Amino acid sequence: QVQLVESGGGLVQPGGSLRLSCAASGSIFSTSAMGWYRQAPGKQRELVARFTSTGSTNYADSAKGRFTISRDNTENTVYLQMNSLKPEDTAVYYCNARMRLAPGQMNPYNYWGQGTQVTVSS
Repeated sequence: QVQLVESGGGLVQPGGSLRLSCAASGSIFSTSAMGWYRQAPGKQRELVARFTSTGSTNYADSAKGRFTISRDNTENTVYLQMNSLKPEDTAVYYCNARMRLAPGQMNPYNYWGQGTQVTVSS
C-alpha cells in the first residue's frame, strides 16, 4: 500500500524556520510530481510549492523567496524548508504526489498525506 508520511510541523515564532519532510513508501514505479499544499481554517487548500512532472518547480507567490522545495535522489522524498515564517503561514500542510505503481500505467494516481500542523505564533 502506498503512503505519504509527513513530519516536521510544529509551533514556531514569527521569523523562525521549519523543515517539513514527506516520504513515499510502498511499491512505487515512478513519481511524476510531488509537492506541498496547505489549508488554513476556513480556507481552501492551496499550492505552496511543487515539483512538476518535468522536474521544474512552482511556488505560490506567498512562498517565493522564503520557502524552498527540494527532494532526494530517489525522488520519493520531498522537503520544504520554510524560513521567515509569518502568522499567516499557519495551516495544515499536506504532501501530494502523483505516482505510477507499474510500468504500463498510463495515468498516475494522486495521493495525499495525512497533513502536519504548522503554527506560527508568538
